[in-house]
Amino acid sequence: MAITKSAKKAHRQSLRRKVLNDVRRDALRGALKTVRMAKKGDKAALAAAYKAIDKAAKRGLMTKNTAARRKAKVSKALKV
Repeated sequence: MAITKSAKKAHRQSLRRKVLNDVRRDALRGALKTVRMAKKGDKAALAAAYKAIDKAAKRGLMTKNTAARRKAKVSKALKV
């Protein structure tokens, strides 16, 4: 358990960040699941997936290269 005042604050911050990261990760997984169920050429599913991937990368849930790779994979999956 945290003893110092700064360690207690850091623990509180990490708990708050975990909640936000879990929400963002769930949104990402949902968007990717929608892509897997979508038909070829579904632009709405593609846009939603891109948005979720970009936000996850922006928040630090994945690196830029991972985001780019996933976007390429999503694009290839929905390509006509």
